[in-house]
Amino acid sequence: MITKHSRNALRLKRHERMRLRLAGNAERPRLSVFRSAKHIYAQVIDDETGRTLAAASTRESEPGGDGSKIDAARQVGRQIAERAKAAGVKAVVLARGGSQYHGRVRSLADGAREGGLDL
Repeated sequence: MITKHSRNALRLKRHERMRLRLAGNAERPRLSVFRSAKHIYAQVIDDETGRTLAAASTRESEPGGDGSKIDAARQVGRQIAERAKAAGVKAVVLARGGSQYHGRVRSLADGAREGGLDL
């Protein structure tokens, strides 16, 4: 019998596979992105010490009623870049959490680049 895996289970498998190759260090921490149906979350993590250096999400400040989720993701990218630069981070490694580099994830990465982070 053919078993159908859930979309989230497949995303988690992709995420685990990526994390085997991808790790952040002190000079180039990991920019971890999590995308839910309603919000998007980003963290800058130093994997050597296990510390979160900066974080931002759409839950902090809701955009106006007509703002799209893609615009909100771009704003979160700008916020995370600003906070990461304040923590002394100039360059990061993007960990997209098993999601495609498309839509909101891409918009967040573009916003981080606009904010001055090197991806």
